[in-house]
Amino acid sequence: MFFSRLCVLFLILAMAASATAAPIDIGSLLELLVDDYLIEKLSGDARLELHHPAPQNVVFHTDRPWEGNSVFYMTTFRDGDVYRMYYFTNNCLYTKEGTKSTKHSYCYAQSKDGIQWTRPNLGLFEREGSKDNNIVWEGKLAVNFAPFRDENPNCAPDARYKSMCAVKTGPGGFDQALVPCKSPDGIHWSPMSDKPVITKGTFDSMNLAFWDSDRGEYREYHRDFKNVIRDIRTSTSKDFVHWTESKFLGYQPNNSVHLYTNMIVPYYRAPHILLGFPTRYIDRGWTKAAEALPQLDHRRIRAITEQREGTAVTDGMFMSSRDRDNFNIWPESFIRPGLRNKDGWFYGDNYQGWGLVETKSPIPGTPDEISIYINEGVSQNHPGCVRRYTLRVDGFVSLSAPMSGGELITKPLTFKGSRLMLNYSTSAAGSIRIEIQDEAGKPIPGFTLDDAPELYGDSLVQAALWKDGSKLKQLSGKPVRLRFVLKDADIYSFRFQ
Repeated sequence: MFFSRLCVLFLILAMAASATAAPIDIGSLLELLVDDYLIEKLSGDARLELHHPAPQNVVFHTDRPWEGNSVFYMTTFRDGDVYRMYYFTNNCLYTKEGTKSTKHSYCYAQSKDGIQWTRPNLGLFEREGSKDNNIVWEGKLAVNFAPFRDENPNCAPDARYKSMCAVKTGPGGFDQALVPCKSPDGIHWSPMSDKPVITKGTFDSMNLAFWDSDRGEYREYHRDFKNVIRDIRTSTSKDFVHWTESKFLGYQPNNSVHLYTNMIVPYYRAPHILLGFPTRYIDRGWTKAAEALPQLDHRRIRAITEQREGTAVTDGMFMSSRDRDNFNIWPESFIRPGLRNKDGWFYGDNYQGWGLVETKSPIPGTPDEISIYINEGVSQNHPGCVRRYTLRVDGFVSLSAPMSGGELITKPLTFKGSRLMLNYSTSAAGSIRIEIQDEAGKPIPGFTLDDAPELYGDSLVQAALWKDGSKLKQLSGKPVRLRFVLKDADIYSFRFQ
């Protein structure tokens, strides 16, 4: 009894403390539940749960003569009626005599639906006596190429597409810096500067930049070592040429693993939130478990040149940020290497591509999905491939509770609108009810839990229910708290509109 009263007291004190702070103004923004930004308290068996994309079709194998068995650093975005993809490829063969690698290139593919892809002949660069290929960028600046369509309203027509490109500044592969490049059409590229504009870092990874519409500036993220850990730096620019001094990201919880890439992008439905899909690099050496992974003989051949080529593994992670500098990072894998008995669990696999696009669901009558593109079968004795993965729209993380139930109470917030819309899912027996409280945590008449009929079903856009929800607009602009009560249910996002 004493413990229960103590818990109640602590909750009251916490709410009183948060009530003294200014309410968070969410307006009519879509809010994802990817962090604890809006959360005051979780109780019962409620938790934030990370979800995982499902593997779908292979979109292509890198089987053209100018491509090869290695494919990395895919960039994908929708551009009007066309889906565009840029990808790095080369041929890397491991033998007992050492490693042999061919010239690398960035190639181009396009699609009408994001599912079936073609690789058009661009006629730009010669390879083995012919320009009949889909090579889009080659030469000293064709390293870590990550194009984007610039939505800056002041963007010049000849620079509608931009990218950061790494250039070697010394004899070593790590002596690199970043040069801005531009294109009027996403196909024909040229440098925007005759010298590097970002020089502090270690750039042997995919280094990217984009127009941050929420902040009205360009933002870039690139690789560097923080002590001995591969980590990420960021800086900003107003013109894509002159950049602020870069700084390392902060993480919650503290990150202590190697992040090989960052793949950070403004979420297209909520650009005030950045989502990141870094590749995690782990090397435990020659353990018994490593020897039980697929293709031990090939691993040992790969390890002749460098041990990690046989023992290291890579998988996909997930993180998010609201301030652009500090990220909430999930220690669990977003995309695991998977149940494979041949090509899986090798260093270089499971690199998540940069970009999220909506694609049609194969199930008639169901809404579009988010597609993400992942590499597979890297540096094997056959062509590599790019596989499409899919995820529910907004479905990265959910507020989740089992049938035993759970609750979430938000911090004080203000909103703009007359309806509360949910992206949610329940079982047939599950339910969601929502109570609106005042700033101090007292239920508001007409919006108490008793006034909220059970909501059940599965929808990307569903209005929350109260006996007289028409009065919700009267609370617009006033400090309130939301109390979500769930049973065998998930809420992925919400917004007032």
